[in-house]
This record gives sequence, structure tokens and C-alpha cells, in this order.
Amino acid sequence: MRNKCKVIFLNHHHNINCVHTLQTRCKNTKYHQAAVGSFTQEAPSVLNPYQCDGLLKSYLQRNIPKEHFQHISMDLQNFGETIKNEITEMGQKCEASPPTLKQYDAWGNRINQVETCNEWNQMKNISAREGLIAHGYTRQFGKYSRIYQFAKLFLFSPCSGMYACPLAMTDGAALVLERVLNSSEEKHSILLKAFKCLTSPNPDTFWTSGQWMTEKAGGSDVANATDTFAYKQDDKTYKLFGYKWFTSATDADMALTLARVVDRDGNSLSGTKGLSLFYLETRDEDKKLPSGLNGFQVERLKDKLGTRQLPTGELLLDGTVAHMVGDRSNGIRLISGMLTVTRIHNSVWSAASMRRLLLLSKDYATKRSAFGSLLNDHPLHMQTLARMEIESRAAFLVTFEVVRLLGLIEVKEGSEIDNDMLRLLTPLAKLYTAKQAIAVASEGLESFGGAGYLEDTGLPSFLRDAQVLSIWEGTTNVLSLDTLRAIAKSKGQVLNSFFQSVNIRLSSVTDSGNKNLKSSVAKTSIAAGDLRAFINQTSSTGHDSMFLAARDFSYSLFRIYAAVLMLEHASWCDASAGDVHAANMWCGQDLSPATTNLRSAAYTDKAKELNRELVYDSYPTL
Repeated sequence: MRNKCKVIFLNHHHNINCVHTLQTRCKNTKYHQAAVGSFTQEAPSVLNPYQCDGLLKSYLQRNIPKEHFQHISMDLQNFGETIKNEITEMGQKCEASPPTLKQYDAWGNRINQVETCNEWNQMKNISAREGLIAHGYTRQFGKYSRIYQFAKLFLFSPCSGMYACPLAMTDGAALVLERVLNSSEEKHSILLKAFKCLTSPNPDTFWTSGQWMTEKAGGSDVANATDTFAYKQDDKTYKLFGYKWFTSATDADMALTLARVVDRDGNSLSGTKGLSLFYLETRDEDKKLPSGLNGFQVERLKDKLGTRQLPTGELLLDGTVAHMVGDRSNGIRLISGMLTVTRIHNSVWSAASMRRLLLLSKDYATKRSAFGSLLNDHPLHMQTLARMEIESRAAFLVTFEVVRLLGLIEVKEGSEIDNDMLRLLTPLAKLYTAKQAIAVASEGLESFGGAGYLEDTGLPSFLRDAQVLSIWEGTTNVLSLDTLRAIAKSKGQVLNSFFQSVNIRLSSVTDSGNKNLKSSVAKTSIAAGDLRAFINQTSSTGHDSMFLAARDFSYSLFRIYAAVLMLEHASWCDASAGDVHAANMWCGQDLSPATTNLRSAAYTDKAKELNRELVYDSYPTL
């Protein structure tokens, strides 16, 4: 028995020694008492977006007089710090806490309460204090005021938790109301109050606006898809009845919407002529309904791919009190100005999201190692980021050229060419920058490897949110056809202004004497000549071929003008070697895909038939 106990004791002593030895060894391994190991990847830093954007700073310095630039630059620097230290985190919280709809209270009353997070509400206060709408209308810096306003929005948009969307509609509504108020001798106290609230820098009085255009039939064909009706009341207001299928910024203070006026006999006009524009406040001060809303119900909030931070709803208008804006049957003409502004916002958002993601990718490349070197020491990775850089530069320069033109025209300092270029470049910038933003977002996520696919990094939202940019305010094809309409309506004058502007600006680049740009200037000039030849050839074959080429034609116009603007920026006396390299890289691509595809017979009747056959090959007979 003693021997047996001794054996047990010896074995126990041996086990203790083994455990002690194992513990000693474990202390030398990186997985000791750890679930994931000792390695952690340093995250990309949130930096001041203005301080780190040489393109934005150099553009402002080149285009704004020194006495204005110093004030504007200092304000943007300070705003960049606020974005870095406060707004970025607030935007992330908006993403993490999307809006919800509470339709009924505990007692069964329909309350239609859209609940948003505290950070979303704070974004409204920040927007007012920073003058993100007000700067465009106080016009402190004259024709440069729009550049100032949109420079702030450029910094704010990608970090705003999607609050840039209601600001776009607010800006569009403000422009419409300002034009109506300036063109009418009548006193419109209600519209004047709304305009003052939309452009207020005071958080206590600042309003945002919704844009209620899309109905169940959907799409951009509002002339035929609008099925909302307006009945005039004895007090000269109207009551609206209809169903708005897609309304962004459902929590806004007011909205502009289209409806058809019904006469005393119950008749209304169809098509474009039947549409009038109406202003309404979303809240009813008399609270006739338990919800406190102005005669409408929020049926549901949309479940969307992206922009989840933004409350987007379906609304049933059931006696909504509204006021007509402008003249009856003039709705489409009035919203054209609104569309100009909201499409510019869309372009700014596209360009800004690219710059923001690229800034994160650049910083990450200084911290992430692979195959024994930091990513920024791998030439192929640097080439990839450089290609993202030139796309974002082209988007920025074309977009801010549109912004510059808007500012000129609003203070009545724009020429006929400026007016033509604003009309042409607005849809071009919107359609092309949206496509760029989606592509750069995808490439940007890939630059982070697996981390770019993980939701808790916050990176996937760049790609989800970018997808709406090519859809909202007109798809690529719709805007390509809109470009053709602008040309046709002007009887070709818009195109003449385009080529005249190209020639003037290329001549100034040549006069700068920068030999490093000579080849790219020649390529751009040849591309412009090829596009002229394309126009002449397709015009002689009829409208069908031009309609079929509309998208490629629009891409060609954008690429050529982006080349001109990049060359112009690179020829500036303070331009960097990077500016020159970016311009040459951009000009190295096919600047006129319409010409290239014309040579391959892509726009013939035969090609049209083959396209349909290809798409519906083996498809069941309808």
C-alpha cells in the first residue's frame, strides 16, 4: 500500500513538473493565453480632409482671389478639424442607428413617427452653423460663393452620415423659391418665410426640404407617371391627394412636389402641361391628425441597399394642404433649376466619396505590410492608387467647373458660352462621376484586402452608398438622352460652345510653354476633332444612330473636357509634377469612345438588331 501511494505521489509530482515546463514554454509563444494572437493591424487614421487634399487647396488658390482665399482656406481648415474630431464619428453612428418608423402609439392612434438618432439631428445644426446652404445665397464672396459653399460640402458629404442628401434637396428648393420670388411682383409671404428658413445659418430657424416627385409608376418620366391631384380651396390653398412612392428626407420640414390641378368639372390635363409645382410644410400647427402631420401618412420606410442612414419613405397624401409655386402648368420648367442644383450635389458627393476613400487607402498603405514591405513600397499597389487618383481628380475638376459656372450665372456675370456649358456639363458631370464613384469604391475596398469586406471597418458603406449615385436624379441613359435634348433644343449651339471652350483652353495650355504636356494637348485636340467628325457622320445617318450612341457620346464629351481641365490645372505656374503626371495619364486613355465604336459599326441598324438578339438569346417567347 505504501509503495502504491508512493507511485501515485511520484506521478503527481511528475505531472506538476510537466505542467510547469509547459507553462514556461507557453510564455515564449505569441498565442499564450490569447484567442487571436499578438498581431493587430493598425487602422487607417481619420485625417483633416482639407489639410490632406492638395488638389482642392491648389484649385481654390488658382481660382479665388487672394483676399477671399485666405478667409475661405482658414474656414475650410477649421471645418476639416471638426470633421476629423467630431463629424466622422457622428456619421458612423448614423450608419449604425438607421431611422425607424413608429406608425401607432399604445392606444392605436396613427402617429407616423419617423425616429432618427441624435447624431442625425445634430447634423442639421452643424449644417446651419457652417452655412452649408446659406453660403450659396448670402453670396458674401460674389461669384465665388458657390465654390466656397460646395468646397465645404465636398469635405462634409462623405462623413455626414448621408445628411448631404437632404441638403441637396434643400439647396434645390431654395433656388426654385428664390427664382420665383425674384420674378414675381406679388408678395408671397409664405414662400418668403420658407426661403429664409432654408437659407438660415441659425440652427433654431433652419429648415430642410424634401423632394416628392417619384410615384408608383416610378422612373424619370414624371410627365406621364405623376398621378397626384390638387384641388383648389376657397382660401386659395390646395389639397393634394396621391401616393408618393419614393420620398427622400421624409423627416424634412417642408417639401416641393408635382401634382395635376383638377378643375371644377373634375378634369385635369395629362402630360407635361398638366403638372404644377406645390410647396407644403410637413407639420400641421393645428394638429388635426394625431400624428401632427399635414394630411399625409408614412406608409413605410424603404429597405435600401445603401443610404440606410437616410429616412426614405412611401407617403399617402390624403388632403395635404399646399401652396402653388409659380404659375399653373409650369411645374416641369420650375423643377429644371432644382435638378441642376441637385445633380451638382450628386456630382460633388461622387467626387468627395472618391477623395475620402482614397485618403483612407493612402494612409493604410503606410501601415499595412505584405511580403516584407509596406504597401506603399509596392509599385503595383502605387499604380493602382494612382489610377484611382486620376479618376477622382477628373471628377473633381469637372464638377467644380460646373459649380464655378453656376456661381457666375447666379450673379449675372456669365456669358452665353457659360450658360451653354452649364446646361451641357451638368448632366455629363452627374452621369460620369457617378460611374467613377462606383468603380473607385470597389477598387478602394479591394485596396484594404479582406478588411475592406468587413462591415465593422465602416468601409463597405462606401460601395453601398455609391450605387445610388448613378440612379438618383436620372440614370446614365436618361442623362445621356438629356444631353442630346440640350443640344437639340439649342439647335447645336451648346456643342459649338463646347468646342469653342475646348479650343480656347487648349490654346492657353500651349501658351504656358510646358513641354511635358505637349503630347497630351495634341491627343486631346485630335480627340475633339474626331468627335466633331463623329457628330457629322451620325447626323447624316439619322437620329436613331445618335440615340444608340448617346451614352458613348456623353462619355466622350466628359473625357475630352476633363482632359482639358486637367491639362489647364497642370499648366498652372504652381502646378506639381503630380499634376502633370495625372493629366498625361488621363489623356493616355481613349478620349472619344464614340468615335472608336463608330468605326466598329456599333450604331447601325444591324447592330441594334444583334443587340436585342444577344440579350434575348434562348429567352422564352413573350
